Amino acid sequence: MESTKLNIGCGNHILPGWVNLDISALPGVDVVHNIESSPFPFPDGKFEEVLCQDVLEHVDYIPVLREILRIMKKDGSLTIRVPHFTSKHNFMDPTHKKMFSINTFDFFVKGSSEQDSRGYYFDFSFSSCREAKIVFERDSIVFLLNPLIESLVNSSPRMQRIYESTFLSRLFPAGNILVTLIK
Repeated sequence: MESTKLNIGCGNHILPGWVNLDISALPGVDVVHNIESSPFPFPDGKFEEVLCQDVLEHVDYIPVLREILRIMKKDGSLTIRVPHFTSKHNFMDPTHKKMFSINTFDFFVKGSSEQDSRGYYFDFSFSSCREAKIVFERDSIVFLLNPLIESLVNSSPRMQRIYESTFLSRLFPAGNILVTLIK
């Protein structure tokens, strides 16, 4: 049976049972394709689940989101991980073109305040956002408070906005944003 799960920009993170897509013909990559080139080599409505980890910050992501939506099944999910705008990785990696806020993807969700105010810029939208979470790094002793900060920041969308718009985001920089969008 052919997989209905797509791992976009997989690099060396090959997932068994998934279609692994990357721009490079690395070992384990099933489909070699540049996601900035449309259309993707898949029919409409093929995938129930799409994973896009550490990819969108490298590309012009609006056309990519449009194409992902096209190849997703109704009620399918798209899980995105991108660096938060306060992440040190934004500035270390010279291939990063974009930075993201917790509300960036709201522009592409039907009925969100961002889409209602400026959604006319886009000819597509996801039906809902299942999850939007700010993730903090935990890889050194310097980050001992981060699990507590992460829990507090993600306690509500209001707390996420307060975090991003105050000195807290500079005092406690985040690592990534995790978002799950539903078609």
